Parts: sequence; structure tokens; C-alpha cells
Amino acid sequence: MVIWQENITPGRFTGQTVIVTGAASGIGRATALRVAREGGRVIASDLSEDGLAQLQAANGELDLVPVAGDISQEDAVQRVVAAAEGYVDALANVAGIMDSFQPVHELDDHTWENVLNVNLTSMMRLMRAVVPTMLEAGYGSIVNVSSEAGLRGSAAGTAYTVSKHAVIGLTRSAAVMYGRRGIRVNAVAPGGTRTNIHAEFKSQLAAEVLGPFMQTNVQPIAEASELAAGITFLLSRDGSNINGVVLASDNGWNAI
Repeated sequence: MVIWQENITPGRFTGQTVIVTGAASGIGRATALRVAREGGRVIASDLSEDGLAQLQAANGELDLVPVAGDISQEDAVQRVVAAAEGYVDALANVAGIMDSFQPVHELDDHTWENVLNVNLTSMMRLMRAVVPTMLEAGYGSIVNVSSEAGLRGSAAGTAYTVSKHAVIGLTRSAAVMYGRRGIRVNAVAPGGTRTNIHAEFKSQLAAEVLGPFMQTNVQPIAEASELAAGITFLLSRDGSNINGVVLASDNGWNAI
């Protein structure tokens, strides 16, 4: 079995400004570092101010601009965009939270609203903020992180599943709307990935129904840097002919 090893492409993002959300940990952190190591200026957004400070302190040679805040709120979105100081070449909407596998009859309003706000509304707001300057420039690339739960109903609870299906709808709609104006919008659907996102079953019904799927169908856990490789490819000009795609990065789980 081949062991994963990240292969940096020097200069691929030189001269470009890229916003990456969820940048303090997991897939977002791996994506921010990959873009920065390939020459990009990264506006690194996350709710965790401490996490962003640690990211910057550990990578002082890279062009990382930390902006802490809750990007489901418009004021935080505006601060992220302002930090770019002008044109944004690319946006990686990575930030997301998990639910606790509740089916719809057990779902409370707080969980529903929180998951949809973080996983969907924040993406829409950041896209809404950066697209106008991309339209003016005639170029831009956006990658939204969905999930295997955006492709099937057996990977999470109702709130998370709905949010990740909706991310794909947001992606495809924008791809159609802006494709002929030079803006590419794609999505990546990760399978199991080694991150700090914790999810526990709070529903006995979900454990009974989804447990067998997860025991038999889930593929090997990927490293966050493996997901970042696909995301940065789509963000970069290497993906110039790819628009409206949902890239399943799940070791073949989607094919089962």
C-alpha cells in the first residue's frame, strides 16, 4: 500500500490571495498551509483565535493573515473580505460542524439552526461577498466542502445531511450562473478524514439504523492533507476546465 506523501507545487499560487475558512484545524488548516507553501497569500479564517495564533506562530515564514470570528455572521464575513485588501482570487469554504446523528423527529431547533448556519449560510455569505470582485476581474475559483453526507442519507443525522446536500445545490447553482463569466465553483465531498471534529450518537434509532452502514461501508480514514490536495487542485488554475463538479474524495465510498 502506498503511503501518502504531500507533494508541493512551488509557485502555483504565487501572486494570489486565497480565503480559507476553518483554517485553524483539520482540512481547513491543511488547505491553508498547502496554498501558502505554494506561494499564496492566505486569509485564514476560523472561530478559534488561539488556533489561528498557533497556526501563524508555527509557520512564520508563510503569508498567513489570521481573522478570527463566526463566519455565519455577516460582520465576520466582512472582516475576512476586508483583510484581503482588494481582489480575492479564490475561496475555500471548508469550515463546518457535525450534528449528533439525530433523525428529524428528535431534532431540536438549536441544532438545526446552528448546523445550517455554519455549514451552509456562512458559505453563501462568503460567496456573496467575493463574487462581485471576481465578476469584475473575469476570474475566480471557489471550492465548497460538502461531505459523503451530501451524496447519501446514511452518513450522518438530518441536520448535517441536509446542510451538505444543500452545499452541493449552492455549488451547482453558482457554477451555472457564473461559469461563462470566468468563475469556477466546485465542491469536494470528503469521506472519513482525520480531523478534530467529534461526533457522537445521541439517538438510539440512529445508532440502530446507521451503525451497520458505518461498520461495513466506511473506507479507510484519510489525512487532512489528502483532502487539501484535491481542494487546492480545484482552486488553482490547474483546474481551469472544471466547473460544477462534486469531487468525492472518499477512497471509493461513493461507489459502494
